[in-house]
Amino acid sequence: MNTLPESILLHAQSLVEGGILAPKEFLHMGSRAAVDQAFSRLAKEGKLLRVARGTYVAPVAGRHGTRAPTPDKVVKAMAEQNGEMVTPHGANAANLLGLTKQVPTSSVYLTSGRTRKLKLGHAEISMKHAPHWMLALGSSPAGAAVRALAWIGPTHAGKALTALRRTLPSSEWHALTTTRAMLPSWMAQAIGRESARG
Repeated sequence: MNTLPESILLHAQSLVEGGILAPKEFLHMGSRAAVDQAFSRLAKEGKLLRVARGTYVAPVAGRHGTRAPTPDKVVKAMAEQNGEMVTPHGANAANLLGLTKQVPTSSVYLTSGRTRKLKLGHAEISMKHAPHWMLALGSSPAGAAVRALAWIGPTHAGKALTALRRTLPSSEWHALTTTRAMLPSWMAQAIGRESARG
């Protein structure tokens, strides 16, 4: 029969990259203190990475040793576990949509959950609580456009919308224009102006 640490590791290795482990899942195998101690020891040995309090992931084995899972995969797994909506930050969205050449250097995500920081190896991931309107269209291109516009701000929104109207598929442009009622006034006005230009 496997020891507690062996059982935890076996479970960790059965998960997809970025899959989340929590000590609570193993309380049927030992006391809280024993489970916490096993997780702590596995993290010290580098066999698990502590992402946040009570949240761990397994490192990914590759040709050149092990590495931390990609932030996207960890954030997605956490969102699923907590029933949150999580999307990339507006700066990422603006970059993906070709509205800026700036490449964000830090990993920042917007979430319907609480604001918090995660540690992933040497990298830090920020999850910032966002208002409902920023997440309403999800991870669709129209949703990315809303977050990009929020990041760009009112001053340059008109220019950005002219570009978006050319690049977004018509169904996504339609989704963007039909959600104006829930957007901030300046953004709704800018979208309305661009739509009215025919």
